[in-house]
Amino acid sequence: MVEHILSILIFFPALAAVLGFVVHKDSVRSYGVAVATIEFMLSMWLWLVFDPTLSGMQFVEQIALVPTFGINYIVGVDGISLFIVILAAFFTMLGIASLGETKNIKNMIITLLFLQMTMVGVFLALDAIVFYVFWELSLVPMLYLIGAWGGPLRIYASVKFFLYTFTGSLVMLVGMLFMAYLYHRTTGNWSFSILEWYRLQLPFEYQIWLFLAFFVGFAIKVPMFPFHTWLPYAHGQAPTIGSVILAAILLKMGTYAFIRFSLPLFPDASVYFMYPIAVLAIIMIIYTAMVAYAQKDIKQVVAYSSVSHMGVIVLGTFALNVEGITGSIFLMIAHGVVSGALFLLVGVIYDRRHTKLMSEFGGLASVMPRYATIFGIMMMASVGLPLTINFVGEFMSLLGFYKQSHILTLLAGVAIIVGAIYMLTAYKKMFFGVVTKDENRNLPDVNKTELLALIPLAIVTVWLGVYPKVLLEPISTSVKPLVEFMHEKAITAEAKARISTMAVKVDNTKIPTGEAH
Repeated sequence: MVEHILSILIFFPALAAVLGFVVHKDSVRSYGVAVATIEFMLSMWLWLVFDPTLSGMQFVEQIALVPTFGINYIVGVDGISLFIVILAAFFTMLGIASLGETKNIKNMIITLLFLQMTMVGVFLALDAIVFYVFWELSLVPMLYLIGAWGGPLRIYASVKFFLYTFTGSLVMLVGMLFMAYLYHRTTGNWSFSILEWYRLQLPFEYQIWLFLAFFVGFAIKVPMFPFHTWLPYAHGQAPTIGSVILAAILLKMGTYAFIRFSLPLFPDASVYFMYPIAVLAIIMIIYTAMVAYAQKDIKQVVAYSSVSHMGVIVLGTFALNVEGITGSIFLMIAHGVVSGALFLLVGVIYDRRHTKLMSEFGGLASVMPRYATIFGIMMMASVGLPLTINFVGEFMSLLGFYKQSHILTLLAGVAIIVGAIYMLTAYKKMFFGVVTKDENRNLPDVNKTELLALIPLAIVTVWLGVYPKVLLEPISTSVKPLVEFMHEKAITAEAKARISTMAVKVDNTKIPTGEAH
């Protein structure tokens, strides 16, 4: 069974979703929790049997789909993707367990299980076409979640989300097809295997155009400035579980894809575009932080905050060294935990008051002390308080980029301070002072179901802030040969110089070639 664990992780939720159609609506919530819990336990088993000392792909499975064109079902896992898969399983389980939704609950749980299949598939796929299929399929359940259970502007938000991401994906598909053509022209064989594409030595001009084709698809998904405008609408109109999954997992698809595709395939182009992308990332951090400060709706504050933190992840990714990339992957996990928890917390207060306007609150700390405490922990983690999970990822990402540009890193670091300003201001408006609204005087504090989701997130936030080594070591083991491979593959002197600033040899290990360990 262990040799097929990745396929089980991908398709078990989809199979369970199909069977869910025959489950009685009164039992479907328990059914969904049971399925999601089994999936999470399988992901933890994957971590248990995963060898953190190996840098290559593990548990690789390959099945021919269209042999004539080299399209195969290939999946594998390494330190870069392992913890994002666990995060996806973790949040699906917590999200279904804490669902406050009552309208069409059966359809929602089935949709969430299908969405989980697509998310796990994206992070495990090693064939470009299989990757693309999962990438595109993830749009459908998310579109349905926003459109069926969203707010008053849900149709506009869901259509805008779909059009932005689908358009970017089409440009990315053109890049993938051209990569396959180049591989065929070079070797005489068709292949969409990402690991085989790594071996291609592309001319600089080809790298530039292909990098841009992939960049459009990935940047919209992140979303990077100026492609970010779909996200606040999607978050604002989505139901709580939709916002949680979107922030915790779906946004990570873009930054993960940069590391899996753009950096090893186009090392020279990655260096060439390093500073422009860094500038865009810093604009993301500063601009969205200022917009977050101006918001009156607490959910919009968290939404724009999410975009701002994604800018730090992009900055770490394009540091092109071990510290930066390791930090960016760790920050993907951290951002998922913290932003997911904050959206759950916003959902808690919205269920009670049916408003997200901060002006409608005030003095909640005296009415809902447990809620205020957990919100305070997550808010402090969001602003990067030392000994919380975000601090580790932000520090390493900025440390990595500091080796490329002191000034840009300083700008990014100062911009992060703005995050502390708007989050502390929002917390003050909602929780401190006297209770001014009569509707807030008798609000019930968080119940057992809500605590079931929030307490594990608070524990993870502090645990990985104090002891990040348990994640950093496996991630770093896979990142080091990636950086070394980029350095060896680069053809321009500038790229070799930039990438080699932190290139580290690991027992002469080269990029994984796809063999199972």
